[in-house]
Amino acid sequence: MTDAIISILEQGFIYGIMALGVYISYSILDFPDLSVDGTFPLGTAICVALITIGVNPWLCLLAAFAGGCLAGIFTGVLNVHLKIKNLLCGILTMTALYSINYRITGSSNVFLDMTSETIFTQAGKLFPPLVSKLIVIAVITLIAKFLMDWYLRTKSGFLLRSVGDNEGLVTTLAQNAGTIKIVGLALSNGLVALAGAVNAQYTRQFSVAGGTGTVVMGLAAVIIGATVFRKIKFVRVTTGVLFGMMIYKACTYAALASGLQAMDTNLVITVLFIAALFVNRFVLERNQKGGLRRDA
Repeated sequence: MTDAIISILEQGFIYGIMALGVYISYSILDFPDLSVDGTFPLGTAICVALITIGVNPWLCLLAAFAGGCLAGIFTGVLNVHLKIKNLLCGILTMTALYSINYRITGSSNVFLDMTSETIFTQAGKLFPPLVSKLIVIAVITLIAKFLMDWYLRTKSGFLLRSVGDNEGLVTTLAQNAGTIKIVGLALSNGLVALAGAVNAQYTRQFSVAGGTGTVVMGLAAVIIGATVFRKIKFVRVTTGVLFGMMIYKACTYAALASGLQAMDTNLVITVLFIAALFVNRFVLERNQKGGLRRDA
């Protein structure tokens, strides 16, 4: 039981970084960015390729983040400067990244040698073996979360939030809404690629199809976090997103533990996402009815 809880927490934190990125694109920018399904394995590919040639595993995380930012910039340029619809921009980037990821590694599947040094082999020398991975993953995730919270409180972060809510307001403040949108997409995809890099060192492998369902998973976590923790004032939205991913991973683990096969994972993801949407709609409708009663 302890191993199961630790595994849920580890994966919840890893994919929680990805969910923070999805939160930026979908909730803040109101941009349905499907390139996430390609950015996650991009981070994995960059990390595995660099570790294979002996690069420091911590630097690999930064390189993966930078690569994800470039992918986000590409998506933003397609939308802002070439005027391509946002949904199509994500699809184009995701499609291009499939080939790019393959080129980076030279194969559809790559496994790290057991002698390759990762952030987790380093942590194993400092912390108890049972929790060493969890400690490292939690620290990386919390650093990403607190930096994101800090950024959203800055002037640039305020403008980023304004672009999604009221793009005209940004224009009246003599700011370029398109540039801010590109910055937001860069940060979003950078976080997703960072999650992919951490996962690469956690699983010690790369798969060109490893990002399938990533965007659905991230959206489910965002919706669960927003629905469950919406009214808890002392819980930040980013914290709610991380908790949402923990709940999501716990539900996935429970479904597989009940007898479903690993091949049914995508089906479980779809069912959980539909359930999250249903619960979110139910809560919103109940809140609206409650507001109407109070007004009456």
